[in-house]
Amino acid sequence: MAKVVIIGAGLTGISTAYHLEQAGFTDYKLYEKEATAGGLCRSIYQDGFTFDYTGHLLHSNNPYFTTFLHETIGIDTFNTVNRKSFIYSHNTYTHFPFQSNLYGLPETVIAECIEGFVSKPKTLKKNANFYDWALHMFGKGITEQFFVPYQQKIFDYDIHKLSSSWTGRFVPKTTLTDIIKGALRPPLQQEAGYNANFLYPKSGGIYFWVQRLIQKLKKPIKTQYCVDSIDLTNKIVTFTNGDFEHFDELITTMPLDILLTLIKEPAESSVKKAGKKLLCNSVANFNLGIQNPNLTDKHWIYLPETQFPHYRIGFYHNFSSSMAPEGCSSLYGEYAYLKKEKSEVKNTIDTAIASTKKLLNISDAQVITQRVVHIPHAYVIYNPWREKNLPAILEHLTSYNVHSIGRYGAWKYSSMQEAVLDGKAMAESLLIEKSSLKSTYVPQSPKEERI
Repeated sequence: MAKVVIIGAGLTGISTAYHLEQAGFTDYKLYEKEATAGGLCRSIYQDGFTFDYTGHLLHSNNPYFTTFLHETIGIDTFNTVNRKSFIYSHNTYTHFPFQSNLYGLPETVIAECIEGFVSKPKTLKKNANFYDWALHMFGKGITEQFFVPYQQKIFDYDIHKLSSSWTGRFVPKTTLTDIIKGALRPPLQQEAGYNANFLYPKSGGIYFWVQRLIQKLKKPIKTQYCVDSIDLTNKIVTFTNGDFEHFDELITTMPLDILLTLIKEPAESSVKKAGKKLLCNSVANFNLGIQNPNLTDKHWIYLPETQFPHYRIGFYHNFSSSMAPEGCSSLYGEYAYLKKEKSEVKNTIDTAIASTKKLLNISDAQVITQRVVHIPHAYVIYNPWREKNLPAILEHLTSYNVHSIGRYGAWKYSSMQEAVLDGKAMAESLLIEKSSLKSTYVPQSPKEERI
């Protein structure tokens, strides 16, 4: 038996374990269903190329997280990269973010965007959906030219039924002055948005820094342990290999919709049934290794138009030269879908790859290697049902000492930085609030508390 059992050795689970250990608490066990820890923060090595599970770029705007990277991984192991991101529409590339960089678009589109911004709604109505929010923030022109088609792609969900609570720091704001300046000339440098610069490992792909973090743990991760059921009354986790574990506190980072199908309660819970209404789309991630050293100097490109079924392409070789062999380039593309047949997904991926080759003038002969990765849980759908019912679901689990955290455990849209901070917060919450764990808690030094 372990006082604390952690399910899922992605970033949030690993961070929770790390911060428990840093506080002197080691009476825990960390389980992972895959053979390799890391969750979606993993890399694939194929034919001399390194491919991630789609683009994983590390952003830090939190003092503690920055210190954490220095002390656990070593900041010198990362490249610091100034973003070069673009939108491709109307047969031209414009700088990101679209709402502040209209230069190069047709005059009619620029006029439509400026006029829409000037006449945008002054107030945001109660219970506004994402479309209402975009109109209020940017006006009809910008909303219809970019936000409607792009967000429709990335969620594969009616944006008139999508909430706006996820936008936060992810959507840069703009002003009329910014729009006019951005229509007259291209920007001198890309500064808007939370990802104006990013960190990326110098070697090994994004999995490098997860490996380094795992090496900091004193206790091993138990891999290939897939949860079969969770008995809330008797506090037992049973695994598909027949093993089981008792717990006082259960921290789970597995997708919440899956978790709710595995719990056992004295009676069928309405919360468990409600969990079936949680929506999350999937992403098909295609990766290409290309025999061309100068494919592009861009980092990624947004694709709002319907001629491309995918919503974005990115270029690994511009994150780090180690991602592709000498004389080669590499790219990834992302296609999101919700409840589609496998055959339809496959056909769409083929179309996405073909349209990408055409856009970038890549011949079939230049493609050295190809890999498609399927991510069943990708973007959580922020619809009104989620907003209304999610707190009750999480509160119900907490009443049984089950803490569902992280991007998919808490059913939210978050970054790698937030995954680490979620684990830290969970560890501290348990050690401070739970009497059964307090006796082993060693407070952090004053220096660490100030960070």
